[in-house]
This record gives sequence, C-alpha cells and structure tokens, in this order.
Amino acid sequence: MTAREQRLSAPTLNVLHLYVTSPHMSRSGTEIAKAAGISAGTLYPLLGRLEASGWLESNWENVDPKSVGRPRRRFHRMTDLGLSRARKVLAELQLPISGAAVTEPPKPVGISRECLDTPQAASAPSNSIAT
Repeated sequence: MTAREQRLSAPTLNVLHLYVTSPHMSRSGTEIAKAAGISAGTLYPLLGRLEASGWLESNWENVDPKSVGRPRRRFHRMTDLGLSRARKVLAELQLPISGAAVTEPPKPVGISRECLDTPQAASAPSNSIAT
C-alpha cells in the first residue's frame, strides 16, 4: 500500500462492489465502465489508485493489434488483498455485497481505517472518509 489513503467515493465503491460479486474475473476498462456506470475520465484514475494501493493488478492482453484489428486491452483483476479489504469496507459501510451498485457517495459512518492500512489512516479521525 502507498502512504496515501484510498478514496471511497461512490464510483470507487461501485468498482469494489463489481469485483466482490465476481472476484476472480479479469475485466477491461470498457467492461468495468459499462458494468459500474462510470465514465472513462473517472474510471482510469480510480483504477490507477486501486492498483497503486495493491487492491488491483493489471496486465496487457497478449495480442497483435494489427491481427485483431483493434488496440490491445488492459485487463484488471482484484488481488487477494484488495478482495479482503473491499469486503471489509463494504461490510463496515453496511453496503450489500450483492445487488444494486452504489448510487450515492457514502456518508461518514466511522469506518475502521485499519482495513485501509495506511500511515495517514491511523491518525485520521474515525468519523471521516476521504471522498
């Protein structure tokens, strides 16, 4: 994990929810954007933060763009660490693991920062969530 805190915005929670409901599936950014209802301008920085924090990992597809007639895709997969922390975050926010995606930003509810495991998180007030 990096020293910076993971942002728990509604789009981030939608992506976490998507991966928790089918944790071992690798998805392209386009697939994630469609399934989570997030624009590319929001999604790709979010995926970068999740990957930098160790919650996701990604790999380029191993194809020749000329032979398939399209650019290569980058596939993202949730790590075991990410899955564990995502389940904990969703549970602490009392969000359902299955069902509809998150439509509103989370309200501060006293989430335990230990699930984020960052130096800043340990000193943050327990009733605030970065958005």
